[in-house]
Amino acid sequence: MPIRFHSTLFLVLYLSPIIFGYSPNDVKTWCSQTPHPKLCEDFLSHNPTTTPIKEKSQFFKISTQLALDRAIHTQTNLYSLGSKCRNAHEKTAWADCLELFDFTIQKLNKTVNPVTKCTQYDSQTWLSTALTNLETCREGFADLGVSNNYILPSVSNNVSNLISNTLAINKAPYTSQPNHKNGFPTWVNPGDRKLLQSSSPTADVVVAKDGSGNYKTISEAVSAASKRKGSARYVIYVKAGTYKENVQIKSKNIMLRGDGIGKTIITGSKSVGGGSTTFNSATVAVVGDGFIAQDITFQNTAGPTSGQAVALRSGSDLSVFYKCGFEGNQDTLYVYSDRQFYRECDIYGTVDFIFGNAAVVFQNCNIYVHNHKTNTVTAQGRSDPNQNTGISIHNCRVTAASDLKSVQSSVKTYLGRPWREYSRTVFMKTYLDSLIDPAGWMEWSGNFALKTLYYGEYMNTGPGSSTSNRVKWAGYHVITSTSEASKFTVGNFIAGNSWLPATNVPFTSGL
Repeated sequence: MPIRFHSTLFLVLYLSPIIFGYSPNDVKTWCSQTPHPKLCEDFLSHNPTTTPIKEKSQFFKISTQLALDRAIHTQTNLYSLGSKCRNAHEKTAWADCLELFDFTIQKLNKTVNPVTKCTQYDSQTWLSTALTNLETCREGFADLGVSNNYILPSVSNNVSNLISNTLAINKAPYTSQPNHKNGFPTWVNPGDRKLLQSSSPTADVVVAKDGSGNYKTISEAVSAASKRKGSARYVIYVKAGTYKENVQIKSKNIMLRGDGIGKTIITGSKSVGGGSTTFNSATVAVVGDGFIAQDITFQNTAGPTSGQAVALRSGSDLSVFYKCGFEGNQDTLYVYSDRQFYRECDIYGTVDFIFGNAAVVFQNCNIYVHNHKTNTVTAQGRSDPNQNTGISIHNCRVTAASDLKSVQSSVKTYLGRPWREYSRTVFMKTYLDSLIDPAGWMEWSGNFALKTLYYGEYMNTGPGSSTSNRVKWAGYHVITSTSEASKFTVGNFIAGNSWLPATNVPFTSGL
């Protein structure tokens, strides 16, 4: 249909990314901007809006609401299917799915809620997490080798694809700097900052195995924190000792502070080999936003033949780990989702031992590789090109643990492999010891993701840092541009200048 040019046309073209020749409220036109246009059209035609779609922001809100409605519908179906689980493994994977759908609904609610006043960058983070949750739900069944004909079909791709559409519509650049007021995101209560600004935050409760504190277990202290009024920072001081327990932290703004790496230890031994999903194998799992840990070791003692065994899983937005240790073998540290920062930490493992789909920066950390037949330091899980996620390892050291040092010449160790199609990982200004294979990076399965991944190296040092014999994949980059490398810094990649200063944890904003 021909367009008539009049005085308001240029304003309409400016506000709405329409295709020439179509009305701005044409469903097909709007949906053509998404990766799943047919699904978009089907849902919009069955859920007509009361007003024409005139702006991209309006289209985004409608699309996000559709994804939310569909997620709620799917979760309702899932609840009714628990009785059809045929064994313990299916029940375990089903229970994970219920929890993960709940997390997804929370993230979508947060995105569409006008009270939240989130930035475009916040929205992209939470939508990225919502999509990751649904993939993790499906992975649980694969972890345990079960194929449930009742449950898995109900976890349709529709919700994932609707979320993928919202990511494409929002498309916040991962280098954006959110304009947060007073140096902290607008959706965090200003009062939550108070204790963070203290150089040594006073403990609200003390955990001590010998009974000299308020509680003998960390789980008891965490449970008490969930009953507190308000959401101000709650500091749990954990005295030196080894605490054998599995801990889940769902409350916001919790801080765990110990007596130092190797002194305060939280340990568990759940693993996929032992009947857990990867997601549920974590010794400590953090969900509540704004989590901080300092001077603590997180440990999973499941052996190298037990498969995936997580020491810590963080799905906490704006979480910080300072002077912490992470000990395990395969899948030690699950940087699951949202924005995270690690500073001066020690991380040990063998296969994919820093993995997940958060937007995360490691700075001034020691990464130690154990003796194993083949080692991969990272396995980043970005599955959608519009997710603002990735692993950035900046000014760290990658060396052999004591058990690998004498035999490292006979063991192949790689910087990473692509767990998902758009896997994104960079090593910048990091010392790479001679244990790193000259190829640098390892395939996941044949040619999978080699064109779509983004792996980069920038100004690394050490005997394993030479890029002359690195892989020749289309997605691999020797980064020579400062502006390109700067995309993966604390200031840009996780917008750290807007929230890290309040934590009192040291950080370098740029390169």
